[in-house]
Amino acid sequence: MPESAAQRAGIAVGDVVLSVNGSVPRDIIEWRYAADDAEVTLEVLRGGLELTIEVDKRAGEPLGAEVSSAVFDRVRTCDNHCEFCFIYQLPKGLRRSLYLKDDDYRLSFLYGNFTTLTRFTEADLERVVTERLSPLNVSIHATDPEVRNRMLKNPRGGMSLRWLRALLDHGIAVRGQIVLCPGVNDGVVFERTMAGVLDEYPELESVAVVPLGLSKYNAESAMRLHTVDEARAMVAAIHDWQDVFLRVLGKRMVFAADEYYLMADLPFPEAEQYEGFHMHEDGIGMARTFELEFLGEAAAPTGVQSGFFAWVDGAPAAGYRAPRNPAGDTGLRGPSAAVEVGVQLTARRDAPIGILTGEYGARVITPLVQSLGRDDVRVLPVRNEFFGGNTSVTGLMVGEDIARVLADQPAGHRYLLPDVCLSEGRFLDGTTIESLPRPVEVVPTDGIALRRALGAPILESVS
Repeated sequence: MPESAAQRAGIAVGDVVLSVNGSVPRDIIEWRYAADDAEVTLEVLRGGLELTIEVDKRAGEPLGAEVSSAVFDRVRTCDNHCEFCFIYQLPKGLRRSLYLKDDDYRLSFLYGNFTTLTRFTEADLERVVTERLSPLNVSIHATDPEVRNRMLKNPRGGMSLRWLRALLDHGIAVRGQIVLCPGVNDGVVFERTMAGVLDEYPELESVAVVPLGLSKYNAESAMRLHTVDEARAMVAAIHDWQDVFLRVLGKRMVFAADEYYLMADLPFPEAEQYEGFHMHEDGIGMARTFELEFLGEAAAPTGVQSGFFAWVDGAPAAGYRAPRNPAGDTGLRGPSAAVEVGVQLTARRDAPIGILTGEYGARVITPLVQSLGRDDVRVLPVRNEFFGGNTSVTGLMVGEDIARVLADQPAGHRYLLPDVCLSEGRFLDGTTIESLPRPVEVVPTDGIALRRALGAPILESVS
C-alpha cells in the first residue's frame, strides 16, 4: 500500500515470504499477529535472491502488505462424503479451485465456512482456545450419532461433536447449522436434534436450518426436494422450538433460512424476531434486512456476502468475514469488504432500468420496487439453468444464464447486477461481465445501494 510501513521498508509486490521474525507462519492468522509487532523482520525471496527486510513501525500499525492466500501450509480437506454436499453437484469443467472441499477450522474463523470437526484435533483445540479464534461455524445436521455418521458417511461423524462440547466449555462462540434433508433428518430426527441442542449444547450462539439444495447434477437417489407441505411443517417446527428456547434460554436459538419461507409461501418474521440478524451471512433474515435497508429503516447495510466459494481463489485480508471478533487491532476479522464494484456505463442515467436477480431475489425485490410507483424500473428474474434443480438464490447466478436473459432485453437500458454473484470479477461458470451481451452496472447487494442506483430518494434511517 502507498505510504505504508511495508513500502517504506522496501517490500515489493511479488516477494515470497520465507519467514516473519524468524518463524514460518502457517496461515494469515499467524501472519497478522506477527505483522502487528513494532519491529518486523522479513526473510523474502526476490528474483532468486534471499533478502532480509527490517520494518520499523508502531505496534499495531498495519504493515501495509497483503499476502496471496489465507492458508500457507495446506487447506485441510474434508473426508466426509455427504450426499447433500453441493460440491459433489457441480458440473464438470469449472476452475479446479471450486472443487476443493475443505473442513478447516481456520477457514471457518476467517471466512465463515462450516466445519464438521471430523478432522479436528487436540492441537487444534489448544490453538483455537489460546488464540481465541472465535466465532467458529459448525455443521451439526443431527445430534444422534448414528444419524450424523450416516449423513456424513464417516464413522467419526457422531463422536466428533465432542469437540463442539469442548469448544463451548472453553468459551468459544459457535454458530451451528443444520442442512435439512427430507426423509433423513427432518421429522422425529429434527425434534431429537433440537432436544439435543437444548440438553447438550445450550451455549451455542445460534443454529441455522437451511433446506437441502439440489442441482440437476445430483446423483444421490436419497436426496430430493422439499414439498410445500414439508417446508411449511419445518417452519412451524422451528417456530415451536423458538418458543421453547426463548422460554428456557432467553433466546430463540434456532432460525429458518429465508428459502424456507419462500418455498412455503409464508411471510418472513418481523425484524425483532431475528434477534439482531447475527446469522445474516447464512441466509437468515436477508430478505427482511434488504427490505429495511430499501425502505430507509436501517442506518447501514447489514452485511455484504462475498461470492459463493470466493475464498478458494484467495481473497485479500480486508475481505475476511465477521466483524465481531475479539482479536482487536490485528485486523483478522475486519468488516466484510464487498466484491470490487465495477460500473460500465453506456446508457443514459435516465434510461429504463432492469434489475437482474435470482428467482428468489425477484420475489423479495419486486414488491419493493413496485412501492416506488415507477414504470421505468423492472425486475428481471434469472432462472438458473446452469445448475438447475432448486437453485434459485442470487449468489449462484452465472454469466451464461444472465447472458440468456439480457439477450432478450433492449439495448440502451441500464442493467443492474448484484455483486454477490461475482468472485474476483468472475461468475462461477468462469465468465466475466465483459462477456455479457449488454453492459451492466455492478452494485453492492443491499437495499440502500439498490435504492441509490435507482436514483430514488435516500430515506432517513430510523435509529
